[in-house]
Amino acid sequence: MLVDLIAGARPNFIKIAPIIEAIQEEQKNGTDIEYRLIHTGQHYDKLLSSAFFEQLGIPEPYVNLHAKGETQAELTAAIMHRYEQVLQTRRPDLALVVGDVTSTMACAITAKKMNNIPLAHVEAGIRSGDLTMPEEINRIVTDAITDFFFTTTNTANENLIHIGVPEQRIFFVGNTMIDTLLKQMPRFKKPALWEQYNLAPQQYIVTTLHRPSNVDDPQKLKSLVEAIIQGANGLPIIFPAHPRTMKAFDKINVSAENLHVIEPLGYLEFNYLVKQAKIVVTDSGGITEETTVMKVPCMTLRDNTERPETYTIGTSMLLGTSPSAIQPAFDKLYRGEWKKGEVPELWDGHTAKRIVHILKNLF
Repeated sequence: MLVDLIAGARPNFIKIAPIIEAIQEEQKNGTDIEYRLIHTGQHYDKLLSSAFFEQLGIPEPYVNLHAKGETQAELTAAIMHRYEQVLQTRRPDLALVVGDVTSTMACAITAKKMNNIPLAHVEAGIRSGDLTMPEEINRIVTDAITDFFFTTTNTANENLIHIGVPEQRIFFVGNTMIDTLLKQMPRFKKPALWEQYNLAPQQYIVTTLHRPSNVDDPQKLKSLVEAIIQGANGLPIIFPAHPRTMKAFDKINVSAENLHVIEPLGYLEFNYLVKQAKIVVTDSGGITEETTVMKVPCMTLRDNTERPETYTIGTSMLLGTSPSAIQPAFDKLYRGEWKKGEVPELWDGHTAKRIVHILKNLF
């Protein structure tokens, strides 16, 4: 059995690493299973790509498609064209895609159009209901042509059943991103900036913003950052900036002694900061999952989320995108009234093993 594992962006690498490890374990046990790691090249910055391969112990990819594009359409077309060329050399028994980035959708479509290759989607069924998000389009399209659905929560199961997916094709397995988090937690690494900015546990704030609704309008980004600075009450704000956000920062005039805008960090360094933070302020879905498991308070600056369990069960508050919502949330934190949160079912570090075991039985 040959499985193509598709990864192209930073969240993909985190989710795919434990699946590779689980396959390698099955190989040691004599299971006839091979994999090809297909790196689409969607994230090509070293801090967003190769550094993750090194830190998470991901082997060199079978191929790097080096797909680039200035627009969503150009990137999608480049990925599809180059993955099609790989499929022409040898047809896999299964294409496995993870998450909801452009690489996920593009390779899913290509696999299905190439002789109807069976398709598995890890993290299937999550929905924000917001069609202005490119990721929501990717989720809907991918799930429309998927054969085997691996889900993170019962909410995702219900979303799939609602659109007519037969229950026997849905497998509630948990969250591979949490597999990686729990495995790597003992290896979290103090970044050099810890001493540089005189950081102390629970005495600083971590912020990340990258969604177009928050960063593409300079005035909106400026208002959000100023609200975070005001709410911080002088605590250091560590702001690892996605390249998209860094470009936006060049257009606004915001500065403060306690605001430190830095380049993206490696996985081990970034999560060291998150684990020790007083609170995280973000618009990332994946980070809200990680803060939930690490029991770190989190403000989610989004009007909706495809991961509702992070605020219904976990440690996040869904604030919306209005800067005026930030100060009341900080006040709640300082009063010691932030909820403790719980870890969702099956987010236990064994999701990838469950996925590979199911695939072994299916094929």
